[in-house]
Amino acid sequence: MMTTSLATKLREGTKKAHTMAENVGFVRCFLKGTVEKSSYRKLVASLYHVYSAMEQEMERLKDHPIVGKIYFPELNRKSSLERDLTYYFGSNWREEIPPSPATQAYVARIHEVANTAPELLVAHSYTRYLGDLSGGQILKGIAERAMNLQDGEGTAFYRFESISDEKAFKQLYRQRLDELPVDEATADRIVDEANAAFGMNMKIFQELEGNLIRAIGQLLFNTLTRRKQRGSTELATAD
Repeated sequence: MMTTSLATKLREGTKKAHTMAENVGFVRCFLKGTVEKSSYRKLVASLYHVYSAMEQEMERLKDHPIVGKIYFPELNRKSSLERDLTYYFGSNWREEIPPSPATQAYVARIHEVANTAPELLVAHSYTRYLGDLSGGQILKGIAERAMNLQDGEGTAFYRFESISDEKAFKQLYRQRLDELPVDEATADRIVDEANAAFGMNMKIFQELEGNLIRAIGQLLFNTLTRRKQRGSTELATAD
């Protein structure tokens, strides 16, 4: 019998990793409104590979006693990322987005846990989708202003068209987490995997810093990333 809910364990157990991810230079610049199209479209490409892998495995394991409980097709991001990739790269986008080394490692880990410890997919779902529903909405507005995007172009990733009430949906998702048939040891492994997932996201962000620095200059990058802070998207996930 678990003494602490899994949703609470995940929130509390990933706070440090969340803060570390928000203090990666690429994310710091993003949160301060410095979003550069060349590096941003590389991020979209990396996310496409990650979500394609995760959604392929979630679909395959939708009848699994643990994975199936948090399988919500309305969360799927692959098709929205395809729309964004068409916007940023054109109709031949598939030929333009080979996965980066950090992306390859992330994708490999998703397939590995799906095949060897499917319950750990819960951690990957939580880390990405809850972030998308929370801080992702802040990032959408920043991206639109910074890149002067109109009428939702280039930001389909952030729009959950099948979810009318995002706050209520997050509550439902957390309720499902708490109903999962897992013991304390399994819950702790899921938290560990969530922290690893944050680390894999950080490595993708770090890969993008070189592109961003070339675009905006080292001096501005240093200015924007000077002080460590607790970011706004972390606050948003508490909603």
